Amino acid sequence: MRKSDSVLIIYTGGTIGMYKTNEGSLRPFDLDTLSMQIPELNTFDIDINTKTITQPIDSSNMCKEVWIQLVEIIEKEYNNYNGFVILHGSDTMAYTASALSFMLENLNKPIILTGAQLPIGVLRTDAKENIITSIEIASKGNIPEVCVYFEYRLMRGNRCTKANAEHFEAFKSPNFIYLAEAGLEIKYSPIKYDRTNKNLKVHTNLSDDVLILKLFPSMKKEFITKVLDMPYQGIILETFGAGNASTAKWFLRAIQTAIDNGKLILNVSQCLSGSVSQGLYETSSKLGELGVISGKDMTTEAALTKMMYLLGTDYSLKETKQQLLISLRGELSN
Repeated sequence: MRKSDSVLIIYTGGTIGMYKTNEGSLRPFDLDTLSMQIPELNTFDIDINTKTITQPIDSSNMCKEVWIQLVEIIEKEYNNYNGFVILHGSDTMAYTASALSFMLENLNKPIILTGAQLPIGVLRTDAKENIITSIEIASKGNIPEVCVYFEYRLMRGNRCTKANAEHFEAFKSPNFIYLAEAGLEIKYSPIKYDRTNKNLKVHTNLSDDVLILKLFPSMKKEFITKVLDMPYQGIILETFGAGNASTAKWFLRAIQTAIDNGKLILNVSQCLSGSVSQGLYETSSKLGELGVISGKDMTTEAALTKMMYLLGTDYSLKETKQQLLISLRGELSN
């Protein structure tokens, strides 16, 4: 008899899902191995199944082809489970979470990405708690969005970023509240969701015609002009503070030329928290006058994947600019 709550775990790669065989080699887990490593799962009244992508990878090798695999698995299994847990390496987890949020339209179920700083077989691993709580939250089906769960905190996927490479508290959500915090009990945020009656719509046409340009002091004219002249349609411009950049004539000319050539330039801040406010200072007002789009309080990961998603649609240039300015999946504050 099928249990009332059900979760599909999807393994993409990384040490969280690897176990050591008797021969000493590392292999991806299956459900039996997972239950052996985390016997607490056997006490759950949850139907848990597992699936592995075609070729598990280190998350440093993450790419749009794997994102497409993931949303196709979710689309195929969507009606069979209350929620989904994706085991993922932490380095590019925020990129994947952001990308999936745009690729999955009309989402009515939780998609929770989690991982670990230490492998599941290590004595002090954080993998067990991350997996157990992710499964518990996903099984309830009450948070209909793509999330990241790490170190007792559930975050909106397209609002978080990896902020620490060696502590268990690896992720932060600098511009948005936590969706839930796990302690003696799981406390959920007061966010009210408007459930949609529309069917899940999956978008798999992502453009990789996008790059990130991080500004820095004493930039060389030759470098910046060459980058802006490269054949990319979308440019994420990581600026200083509240969206500020150089007012050197050559720099502004290079920006203007890129925009005149049909490129979309989206301004996001290099700061971990805060928002782009073009016009607050003279050094940012010039960008707005040239047609640079304010990314407001989006993370770089959300800005990049949103641009990839929008450039993969049939929107006109004007429509794409409009879509960049509004919140599609909760990725920015209006």
